[in-house]
Amino acid sequence: MAGEPYQEETEKAFSSSPESSSLETQNFGTTVSIYNDYVKPRESLPRRIVESFKRDPNAKAIPKGGIGANGKVFDVEAAAIATAESPLARKLKGRHLQMIAIGGSIGTGLFVASGKSLSTGGPASVLIAYTLIGAMLYCTVQALGEMAVLFPVAGSFAAYSTRFLDPAWGFAMGWNYAMQWLVVLPLEVVSASITVEFWGSNISAAVWVAIFLTIIICINLFGVRAYGEAEFVFSIVKVIAVIGFIILGIILDIGGGPNGSYIGGKYWINPGAFNNGFKGLCSVFVTAAFAFAGTELVGLAAAETANPRKSLPTAVKQVFWRITLFYVVSLTLVGLLVRYDDGRLIGSSDSDAKASPFVIAIENAGIKGLDSVMNVVIMIAVISVGNSAVYGSSRTLAALAEQSQAPACFAYIDRKGRPLIAILFSSSLGLLAFLAVSKNEQDAFVWMQALSGLSSIFTWGSICLAHIRFRRAWVLQGNSIDDLAYKSQAGVIGSWIGFLFNILVLFAQFWTGIAPPPRSNGTRITGASDLTINFFQAYMAMPIVMIFFLGHKLWYWKGRWGVRAADMDLKSGMRELNLAELVAEERLEQAAWPKWKKYYKIMC
Repeated sequence: MAGEPYQEETEKAFSSSPESSSLETQNFGTTVSIYNDYVKPRESLPRRIVESFKRDPNAKAIPKGGIGANGKVFDVEAAAIATAESPLARKLKGRHLQMIAIGGSIGTGLFVASGKSLSTGGPASVLIAYTLIGAMLYCTVQALGEMAVLFPVAGSFAAYSTRFLDPAWGFAMGWNYAMQWLVVLPLEVVSASITVEFWGSNISAAVWVAIFLTIIICINLFGVRAYGEAEFVFSIVKVIAVIGFIILGIILDIGGGPNGSYIGGKYWINPGAFNNGFKGLCSVFVTAAFAFAGTELVGLAAAETANPRKSLPTAVKQVFWRITLFYVVSLTLVGLLVRYDDGRLIGSSDSDAKASPFVIAIENAGIKGLDSVMNVVIMIAVISVGNSAVYGSSRTLAALAEQSQAPACFAYIDRKGRPLIAILFSSSLGLLAFLAVSKNEQDAFVWMQALSGLSSIFTWGSICLAHIRFRRAWVLQGNSIDDLAYKSQAGVIGSWIGFLFNILVLFAQFWTGIAPPPRSNGTRITGASDLTINFFQAYMAMPIVMIFFLGHKLWYWKGRWGVRAADMDLKSGMRELNLAELVAEERLEQAAWPKWKKYYKIMC
């Protein structure tokens, strides 16, 4: 028929059209209609939410064969691989890390617990202790930054202790750090109940506890991106508040307040710069450590950062400004504006203490309304640190499980990269905050703070020692220091300084634990029972760490202590395998920078 050739030609023309190139062809000149292809419809929002909580099918927390056949052989190499291949979501950006480093964990340790430091040791002790702890922490974070840029693995410093020191010590440090943050969550919410009562609220403390816990849990259930965004906003508020207080404090001290009276340094003369002498200074160290706790979170977040090689160095350098500006400068002004024997300070008397020294300084100036604004900032700080507590404890528990050092259920990572079981477990410990409605809320505050503060000393000391051992292994295995993507500005010397200073703080805290300084009213702690309670409040973390360390060591005993430098795994966890070429390119780029930019990058 006349129509058949025409029909055949049009069919061939259609088969060679651009659209047909994306269709499946069965035979030359024929096509399968696009309408025969099945396209799965987009699921409803509730369904997608439910599906997101299911376990990631590609996530294998513990590699097969990682544990020996007898069940008692700990495989260090398998543990390193497990943390390196963690399926945690990598959604944190540079701005998130920078704000986490600058203001992420500024909370009750600075705003509230510093009142106890001022009451116990006086303004000079506060300045000395916080400066020394800050200098030590600067060296520590620099060491952590060097390792975290090279190995952005899950668990960070706990994993570094397992890899570079001893698996038993890594086990102890992991649980030490997890427990630290597990108690910080209820501690921060208990602090909220103390500060909320500043307004004389008749609402039960249990209501405030429930509100804060709900907010914190919801933020963490939305994933690491929500955590990063929340911390970005919270940190901005805290940074603005502290800078504002510094400006206000300078004005008030030189007589620019409503009262118009010049203060200067008269409180350093009467009642004095020190309280309880050298022992008072030593007793401030653990409170200062509690205030700085969380600075190392920037290293823990490396495993969930899109580009840690670019973001981490900047964030680590900014820790210097956080220490100098937000702690040393602000607390110096607090010591100038508030007497250490003020009855409103926490720990200064047996009366109820509901205000921070920052609020007291504003109250003393007679500025109406601003003290309430500062209390609102403290509320935001409570949510921020509680948020960090759930993040820090859940990620550490997940990393421990990935290394077979915790129950395997904690390694459950859902399809959105959230360690779901660990988050729920960490959040459940927040229920301890309902102690705020009991008559012993002040005792709960002291016990939780004691455990949290000294735990940080162990963590920081381990980071410094792990860095020392890592550097030795790096050189011993034929690598050059110049090949490191980021080098600690403090170097190995800084790590030795940080490690030895942490040891000195442990000795100082032991001394004040067995021979405590007098109370603010002049009385001394006497009696075996009271002295025992005081010792464990000051040194609770030590027996806990040793139980975990020795228990793991004896269970997996291999006849030697530590990991030899020649046997350390320096490959697993590197995100860029062509690191040497990337570093060389970056240094050529940096050589072309103008001088002002080079100086700026050294500090920031």
